[in-house]
Amino acid sequence: MLQIALLGFGVVGNGTAEVILQNQKQIAAYCGDEVNIKYILDLRDFPEHPLGNRVVHDIKIILDDPEVTLVAEMMGGSHPAYDFTCAALKAGKHVVTSNKEVVATFGAELLDLARENHVSYLFEASVGGGIPIIRPMQTDLASNEILAVSGILNGTTNFILTKMKNEGAAFADVLKLAQQKGYAEANPAADVEGLDAARKIVILAALAFGKLLDPNKISTTGITGITQEHTALADKLGGAVKLIGHTEKVDGRVLALVSPFLVFSSNPISHVDDVYNGILVDTNMLGRAFFYGAGAGKLPTASAVVADILDILSGRSTDRRLPHWTVADEADIADVASLSCRRVYVFEGCPRCEAKAKTALKTEDSVWLCDGKFAVISSKMSATNADAAVTATGLCPVLSLPVLE
Repeated sequence: MLQIALLGFGVVGNGTAEVILQNQKQIAAYCGDEVNIKYILDLRDFPEHPLGNRVVHDIKIILDDPEVTLVAEMMGGSHPAYDFTCAALKAGKHVVTSNKEVVATFGAELLDLARENHVSYLFEASVGGGIPIIRPMQTDLASNEILAVSGILNGTTNFILTKMKNEGAAFADVLKLAQQKGYAEANPAADVEGLDAARKIVILAALAFGKLLDPNKISTTGITGITQEHTALADKLGGAVKLIGHTEKVDGRVLALVSPFLVFSSNPISHVDDVYNGILVDTNMLGRAFFYGAGAGKLPTASAVVADILDILSGRSTDRRLPHWTVADEADIADVASLSCRRVYVFEGCPRCEAKAKTALKTEDSVWLCDGKFAVISSKMSATNADAAVTATGLCPVLSLPVLE
């Protein structure tokens, strides 16, 4: 029997136990032996749960038990999750996690620590909930050079933007609905200000380019400034506003950001609605691969945790397969203003102003809106060049959004 321990018994920890208990036969067949949850570490007790007698309150019990070869960390937050992860790896135990904050902040160090102790550190559930994205980037796309990764990485903000688009609702009203449905926390800052998505795009950037950026230092703009005017404009132009995490290389440096983008209907991400996530990976050989599914929730995220558990216990994962990351320094990081893309600007003015803006932004794409406003979609250029071109016209945009092709 294969013995494991769960660290944290909240939503994801509880879901992980449920997946293991409900799918015992399939799991045993896959691993060649039964998987048993020997311990559950939590500050609380769970006397009504079938596994309530497995609860312990001291990590040392787990670390000192040689039968436990793997721990699944689902505690949330940096500490003590990081500290317990370090201790488990040093004790020669494999670790899997759903904790994006720990991976995004300490991932390079923890991967090195796992290699030093000849164990695995896997984190499929840290990005995209139940969507397989980490493993495909490491294995299925290994023969490709990854050029860029873009995606809807936060289900809460996508739910809000979908409601604003489809129902013309105000941000504050939809946020309140998201909280009522349990999609948003009482303090929704991590979601609506883009912090959650920032941690996830940092992880994807590290997988793509081997450099771990500081999630607190990348350009991050959430959706608190998005209004019905933005969503109506996007609809008028044949697209949707989506909160996008994006990373690519610019002149050998890693660029990563989180921002609302206008996404045209020709891009599959524009059709990802409600609490779902969608991730595009652009490669030099395969082209574009699209990953879509439930980006959060008890069982989708738990399914990803258990997938990592089975990968290790079945012998399919070894320390040799772990990615090599280094912590990015200033020389590794591209200025966000160097991102080259089309941009949509909305101005107030007359046809002469429209002609001036189109000339400056090197485009013929424009459309008149109501109230004497017009939108111009620039040619592909950096933010630095686009903003300079607009400034030179003397016009002042009332709205602007980058475009995801």
